[in-house]
Amino acid sequence: MPMNDRPLRVLIVDDEPLARQRLLDLLKGRAEIEVVGQATSGREAVQAIRSLHPDLVFLDVQMPGMTGFDVVREIGPEQMPVTIFVTAYDQYALQAFEVAALDYLLKPFDDERFEQALERARRLWKLKKVEALRDRLLQLLQEDRTPEPARPPKYLERIAVEMRGQVRVIPVRQIDYITASGPYAELHVGDQVYVIREQMQTLEERLDPALFIRIHRSAIVRIDLIDVLLRGAGGRYAVRLKNGVRLKVSRSRREALERRLGLNAE
Repeated sequence: MPMNDRPLRVLIVDDEPLARQRLLDLLKGRAEIEVVGQATSGREAVQAIRSLHPDLVFLDVQMPGMTGFDVVREIGPEQMPVTIFVTAYDQYALQAFEVAALDYLLKPFDDERFEQALERARRLWKLKKVEALRDRLLQLLQEDRTPEPARPPKYLERIAVEMRGQVRVIPVRQIDYITASGPYAELHVGDQVYVIREQMQTLEERLDPALFIRIHRSAIVRIDLIDVLLRGAGGRYAVRLKNGVRLKVSRSRREALERRLGLNAE
């Protein structure tokens, strides 16, 4: 069957189940699209690309063990399908994408931004502009081989938030606290609230523990903003921040919080 007469074969690669489901939901019901597989790690992605031969890959940048960049290196730019990179908050990757003129989706992306990226990938595929894509992938890998200072830091310094097609970068030191809202996390910065599609566990692991502490399954706070630890009846605890906001403290996290505040756990 000629290439343009068959569906676009798509592979989804992301270690987060919610992120994979988001892409599946956006792609389902399209006669011109066939999702041929999913991969939950870079190693699985390499195997899937080699065995399934997809036309298009949605490739997460930051995965444990083997990143999206590592997948491209392992496969080789000359063998890579059309690729749309997906990233949550890696400002260095975003800069590399801009230089390399490759498309990317910044989590949480809206439907309009997804359609733009998909249409661009479909045009590349239909017009057989594979050589141009390979050149861009090679340039991207060269950008990613820059010296150590250009590598992402151990802990997040900024979180990029996409709203209505615009990207705003939030320095983590400006975040007062973070709360969970279903599959999303809400970043509270002064009077502003920014929503990202990220799990609290992931944010807890990526934030500097010298600056932030998780006090509840649904709350992470900046330590220097905690004003008072409130002890209520029935063993209930809460913190009051310097801006007056009160947040619950779970029993399982109370002792760790007291130690961080220099209090003697009772």
